[in-house]
Amino acid sequence: MKYGIIGAGAMGYRYGVMLQENAGVEVDFIDTWEPNVEKVRELGGVSVARDHENRRVVPINIYYPEEYQGHPDVWIIFKKQMQLDEELARDAKAELFHDDQYVFSAMNGMGHFEKIAQYFAPEKIICGTAMIATRLDGPADVDFMGEKGAEVMHLAMYASKSVPSNVTEFITDLKKAYLGPIVVEDYLGMCMSKVVFNAVVNTLCTMFEVQMGQFIEYEGVPQMARQLFDEAYDACERAGIYLIETRQEEIDSVTTTSHALKYHYPSMYQDFSKGRPTEVDYINGYIAKIGREHDYVCRTHEFVTQQVHLAELMRKYH
Repeated sequence: MKYGIIGAGAMGYRYGVMLQENAGVEVDFIDTWEPNVEKVRELGGVSVARDHENRRVVPINIYYPEEYQGHPDVWIIFKKQMQLDEELARDAKAELFHDDQYVFSAMNGMGHFEKIAQYFAPEKIICGTAMIATRLDGPADVDFMGEKGAEVMHLAMYASKSVPSNVTEFITDLKKAYLGPIVVEDYLGMCMSKVVFNAVVNTLCTMFEVQMGQFIEYEGVPQMARQLFDEAYDACERAGIYLIETRQEEIDSVTTTSHALKYHYPSMYQDFSKGRPTEVDYINGYIAKIGREHDYVCRTHEFVTQQVHLAELMRKYH
């Protein structure tokens, strides 16, 4: 199969490069960040390291939407939630989307599948989550975090529990790429499991500006995690959403993942540290929204969301 990556950022590069190099498939990258596109063209590819070591330039094909003439079988979308509407509108205007194409996304937060469904039929949408840590340190400068082969992701169809044959081929390519795909039936429970994990690790690491390994040094982390997870699970259960992991499994994953990715700054911190808006409204704020819609106030998530926005505002004084 042929793939098109929309959003040549940290995760877009991760998926595209691993598919290209390990699965031996054709991959094109679409991006709208001019410094990134021009740096790739200057270098002849993207500069890739793993855990800060063995940096090399991987040749890739990169295009602005308006100049792209290809026809991928599957689009893979990795954009920030706040940028997605504008990106999809620009890509649609450039006539990149076609009825025979599938689309996959494993973006952080929630709300993106409804936006994608404005351009693709529901049965063509593949939902995903990725427990895969990656850093974008600058234009065309990416660092794959974690040991090779430790990548884990989940996927599910947006509109059905059965997987079409074309999607089975996509899953095979993901396996060949060593991206660790696990297929589940319920996309909503799958996605919310990742959202509530990020609502603890991404958000708290950002608030205290620490790496995951530094964060987990505090012995009170499991208790903090339980408070946030209990609120999230209570809200989801009232909404009829049942996560694919138990509360205790989520708590345990905070510890194991933080140790495994001890040198990683989560993506929310990467945005925060560079003065960009964070996705907290699509993570903790989304959990709080589910609660409010079902007569349950997630007081800690409400408070944490406001704290992150306060920290964003206070950057102007530093």
